[in-house]
Amino acid sequence: STKTSLLVALENVQHFSAQRLGALLENVSGFVADKDFCLEMRPETSTAVVTLLKRIDAEEFVKLCAESNRLKKLKITAKLLEETHSIKAEIVPGGVSTDHIAACFENVSSGGGPVVDVQLLPEERSAITTFCSPKGKA
Repeated sequence: STKTSLLVALENVQHFSAQRLGALLENVSGFVADKDFCLEMRPETSTAVVTLLKRIDAEEFVKLCAESNRLKKLKITAKLLEETHSIKAEIVPGGVSTDHIAACFENVSSGGGPVVDVQLLPEERSAITTFCSPKGKA
């Protein structure tokens, strides 16, 4: 079973810089960027991922965003992200072995962890890596 992580996805943020969005979230939530949360912009999907750095209730953070008239007006939505045991790596070079991919993702110094399985999807030039624990993801 999956459980809620300390990650929140913000959708429809394509018109914002990280600094401007961070300031907006500070106003909405009362939390401080880079102290209470960090923000990673994903321009290719018009989203941002908020990582809550302290013991902040992620559900409460999403609720504050949902109740914000400012975010409603800007059509920015927030939702909880669930922890997962698998990730998809894209643009995987042809001929790469599952052992090589597993070795890369098991590198603890890069945030990796024990890998249970690697499934190559050559037609998509991608691979799905499954970890023993949702904590072990690079």
